[in-house]
Formats: sequence, C-alpha cells, structure tokens
Amino acid sequence: MAVKGAGHLTSGGNSAFHNFHNDFADVEDPNERRRLALAEIDKAPFGWYHVRACVVAGVGFFTDSYDIFAVSLLTIMIGIVYGHPKKGAITTPQDTAIKVATSAGTVIGQFGFGALADIVGRKRMYGLELILIIFATLAQSLSGAGPGGSIVGILIFWRVLMGIGIGGDYPLSSIITSEFATTKWRGAMMGAVFAMQGFGQLAGALVMLFLVLGFKESLLTAKTYATCTGVCGLAVDRMWRSLVGIGAVPACIALYYRLTIPETPRYTFDVARDVEKARTDVAAYMSGKHEGKPDEVAQAQARRASVALEVPKASWKDFFRFYGKWKNGKILLGTAGSWFFLDVAFYGLGLNSSTVLTAIGYGTGPTVYKILYNLAAGNCILVCAGAIPGYWLSVATIDTVGRKPIQLMGFIILTILFIVWGFSYKHLSGHSHLALYVLVQLFFNFGPNATTFIVPGECFPTRYRSTSHGISAGCGKIGSIIAQAAIAPLRTRGATSKVANPWQNHVMQIYSLFMFLGIFTTLLIPETKRITLEQLAGEYDMGGESITSGHAEQSTNGKMVVEDGSDTVANPTEEHK
Repeated sequence: MAVKGAGHLTSGGNSAFHNFHNDFADVEDPNERRRLALAEIDKAPFGWYHVRACVVAGVGFFTDSYDIFAVSLLTIMIGIVYGHPKKGAITTPQDTAIKVATSAGTVIGQFGFGALADIVGRKRMYGLELILIIFATLAQSLSGAGPGGSIVGILIFWRVLMGIGIGGDYPLSSIITSEFATTKWRGAMMGAVFAMQGFGQLAGALVMLFLVLGFKESLLTAKTYATCTGVCGLAVDRMWRSLVGIGAVPACIALYYRLTIPETPRYTFDVARDVEKARTDVAAYMSGKHEGKPDEVAQAQARRASVALEVPKASWKDFFRFYGKWKNGKILLGTAGSWFFLDVAFYGLGLNSSTVLTAIGYGTGPTVYKILYNLAAGNCILVCAGAIPGYWLSVATIDTVGRKPIQLMGFIILTILFIVWGFSYKHLSGHSHLALYVLVQLFFNFGPNATTFIVPGECFPTRYRSTSHGISAGCGKIGSIIAQAAIAPLRTRGATSKVANPWQNHVMQIYSLFMFLGIFTTLLIPETKRITLEQLAGEYDMGGESITSGHAEQSTNGKMVVEDGSDTVANPTEEHK
C-alpha cells in the first residue's frame, strides 16, 4: 500500500541527511503512522546503530556470564581460605548454597524486571539492573568473615542481590535488541548479544589463569589445598577477591550507554500510546541520537488521536484471558518448558566444570599452583573448544536455518550424547570424557541455549513481551536450581577417599531425560525467522481484538477486516510480500 510521505526526502532534507520531521505528517490515522514508522525499523539496512545496540546489550551478558560461571573457581578458593583446615575445602552443602544463591536471585530478577519493563517501560528499567550487579559484585570482593557471620553466609546474601540484577538483564536485553532490530537480521543480532556469554566464560577463566601466574611463587609453597596456609593462603584470598571484583569493570563501562538508550518505539506506540514520540524516537535511533524530541503540539494532537489505536491495553484481566487460550498459552508453555529442561543440564554441568575437569585429569597437580593452573587452563580449553564455536554457529545460521530446527536438532543430539556419556561413563578414558564435554557444550550453544533466549523475545505481543520473556527465563533458572540443589550433588553419593564422584554416571543419565523432554516442548513454539514482530503477534488468537491494524489488512473495499467479536488478521503474509 503506497502512502504519500513515506520513503522520500521531505522538505529540509538533502542527499546526505534525511529529514524525518515531516515524514508521515500527512497520514492522520495513528494506526497507519504506527505501521509506517515500525516499517522503518523492520526494513532498515544493517548499520552502526544496530551494532551499538548489540554491544550495549552484549556487554551486560558478558558480565552476567563472567559472574555466574566464575563461581566454580570461586568456591574452590573460598574452601582453601575459609574451609575445613584439614581438608582445604568447604562442605558440599556450602558449595551448593553459594552456587544456588545466584540462580535464586536471578529468578526474582527475571520475573520482577520482566514485568516492570512492561509496566513502566524498557528505558526506565535498563541500567538499574547493571547498577545492582556492580554494587553486589564489589560488595562480594570486599566481604570477610567475622564473629557474627561466616563468609559463606555473607557471599550468599550478596550473590542473591547480584543474581536479581543478572536476572533483570535477560528480558531487558533480549526485548530491547528485538524491538530495535531489523527483521532480516533480528535473530543474528539477538544471538550475538547472547553469544557474549561465551566470551564472559572465557574472560573468567583467563583472569583466573593470569592471577595464578601472578601469585605463582606463593602458590608453589603448598602441595595440597589443606596445606595452603601462610603466604599461600594470603595469595588465594587476594585471588578470589580480584576474580570477583574484576567482573564489575565491563559493567561500569556499559552503564552510561544503557542509561541513555532511547525507549523502544514499539513500547511507546503500544503501551505508552504516544505515536508522535515513538515516531521521533525511530528517527533518533536510526541517526545515532539518544532520543527523539517531538513537536509538543503534534505530540498533543497525536495523543488525543491515540484512542483510535487498535492495540489492546495491558491489564491482569487481559493477560489471563490472553494466555488462557490454548493457542497463546501453548507458546508460553513451549518457551518456558524448553528453557526449564535445558537449564537443568546446562547449569548442572556448567557450574561444576571444575568437578568434570578433575574427573578427566585437569584438576590435579603436584602443587596448589599446578592444580589451579590446570583448572583455569582447562576451563579456557573447554570454552574455546565447545561453547564459543557453538554460540557463533547459532548466530551464523539462526536467520537462515531458523530457530525451531536448531533447537530441535540440539535437544535430539544432546539426548544422544548424554545417554552415551551416562551409560559408558566408567569405561571412558580421560580424553573421551573431554571430547564428550566439548560436544555437549557445542550443541548446548548451537542449539537450545541460544534459541530459548531468542524466541521469547520475538513471539509475544509488545504489551506482554518482557513479562513473558521473564517468565520463560525464570522457569529456566528454576531448572538450574533443581540441577544444582538436587541433581548435581547426587554425584557424591557413596563417595570414598578414592572415588569422589561415584554417581556422576547416573547424573548424566538424568540429564539425558531432561534433554529428551525438551524435544516435545520445542514442538509448541512457532518459527520466527524473518517475520516482523507484529506479524508474529497477529498469529495469536486475540479473542476478537486487533493487535495491530498494520496486519489487520484492508479488504478489497478498503475497510479494515476487524469487527466486534471476530478474529483479527486477514492473510498476514500479503503485506509482507
């Protein structure tokens, strides 16, 4: 549908600078102005403003991953400094509690920040979660034991707060990237943001490696964790504080850019219902500015006209009515269930990588220096060999192969790998264990770990997009808590001085079951590649409401195909062509 005023230079523009001010000024219908403005984002060529959005969101995920996965090295060093003097380690319940604390806070953050971003706006919440992460991270690095409290209890408190901030980053970064992205490369942009997790894991291992090398002379004075006292104990105490504290550095760098990012036009259109402000924000974003400055008169007129917007208003009643319909509810069940089943194995294995490295010979050595060096180097090898290639394979193929095929393939291959690993665990060599671990990490990330983050950020309507992503991500972290608190500790069942993890094979078998169940939840999600967010929302059963007139297409007589009590969308692919 051709509309005068769209797609050409208006008065005041020239060949170098496009004048957005009068674009669509002759279009009075707010629904049509909304559709045309969003089309500017959807069809925009990939540019620096897209790179900026990916970097600003990606640095947060880099920090999140660093803080989450450094915990397997952190608990070892806490055990050396504060653990049982004859063992040089904290107890298994203490180890589990420190690891679970972050996930517990993350669940709160995902549900809370997810809902708030839909209520008060993405911009108002974006950056607050990073401030919380920075504060809690620095507080951890400065913590110490005292007569009134153990170091484990203090760390648990701060890691819960840090987890709340990390949890908030999931829905916010996903939704902001999704709503600013061009339709053609939306999956790659969201995948690139999430792929920063791999670099965060690598950074944690590299920082640990450099710390071990820096304190080499002190660490060489002890042969075991139990004998690491004096200068060795002092060195390890400084190492864990440095490891945790350095995690705040990238967050501080990204904070300014998060606090100054504009509100997403889709939120301004559909929830704030400020058509003129959203239109100028689109122009500002695409020209590299912080936010648009609409004409006050035009803005007031547009607000009065916004009552004609066909987008339903958010409310608890509407939320439950919307997801009460199976056609809508099954998609939320699919995204939340898939994330839950994935995270049981992903975090159960990932947060205990040091245990796996010990089992395959990378966690031993004649001195504390050599033991910690091998653990750090082993983590670097695992991340570089499996995780990082997996993340970027997803980025490269997500917009061509599609989300659903990649997720389905990942769950099927992971089911097979965990079955092989679990039932042949005691008969495999160290190199075989390493190969299987690398393959599992590869297909976690070139598979459901990437897609479970991307799909919830695309397939829900704007007014519930952040809440729904938060619910999906929160269910994932509940899975990780179950893995860490109930399943992973089973590895030590029947442990002896010679065999530390006699039940590890059964733990792998349990993980294979969860990967198998993920296959079925994947069947509930839609394919979202190269489809606009409005078209995806239009595929829902809206129960008689039009979610957007941009896809409640005009019929042959020029009237909208939206009537009271009827469904909304008439052939949503027509305009896309």
